[in-house]
Amino acid sequence: MADSLTVDSATPPAPGAERLGAIILARHGEPALSRRVWLNAKGYRDFWAQYEVLGLLPGQTPPDTLSDFAARAGVVFSSTRQRSIETAIAVTRGRDFASMPLFVEAPLPPPNLPDFIRMRPSYWGFLARVCWWFFDHHEGEETRRQAEERASAAAARLIEEASQGHDVVVLAHGFFNFMVGRALRRRGWRVADSQGYKYWSMRRFERP
Repeated sequence: MADSLTVDSATPPAPGAERLGAIILARHGEPALSRRVWLNAKGYRDFWAQYEVLGLLPGQTPPDTLSDFAARAGVVFSSTRQRSIETAIAVTRGRDFASMPLFVEAPLPPPNLPDFIRMRPSYWGFLARVCWWFFDHHEGEETRRQAEERASAAAARLIEEASQGHDVVVLAHGFFNFMVGRALRRRGWRVADSQGYKYWSMRRFERP
C-alpha cells in the first residue's frame, strides 16, 4: 500500500496573504465483496447493487498518512455509501465528519449483452463505465452530464471550504473522485501529489 504523500508539503502563504487549504480526494477501503466470480449482465447488476450497500472487508487499517491528513483537516467529507462511511470512521478515529450524497459514486449500469457472455466484475465495470461515459448508457440512472454537474457542484463546495484556510479531505469513490478532480483542474487547481485510484489511495490538489 503506497503511503508517499507528505502532510507538510504545502507551501506556507506569504505574510499577509490569504491561504487556500489543500483538497485531498481519497478512495474508500476494499469492500466486503469478492470480485472472483464470473457474471452475466444480470448477475453484474445484482453484484453492483450489493456493492453499493455493503461496507468494508474487515481487518483493514488505513494508511497513517491519510489519517494524519484527516486529523489536520478543517473538515472531512464522506459519501452516504456504507463503504465510504466506514472508511471515514476508520480514518478519522473518532472526530466528526460530514456524510453527503453529493459525493456518491457515478452509476455503473452494464450493457444488455446476452446471458451467455460472462465476465469478471472488473471487466463488467470497465465496460459499463465506457458505455456510460461515451454512449450515454444510463438505464434511467444519473447520466454523465448530470454526474458532471454534480462533480462541478462538489468541486465548488470543496473550494468554498478550502478558501477558509483549512485543508479538506474527501473519503469517497474512485471514478467520482476522478470527475471531481477534473472539475478542480478546470478551476485552476493542480495535482500536487497522487497515489492513483486504488483502495485507500489519495490525490492532493492545490491552487498555485
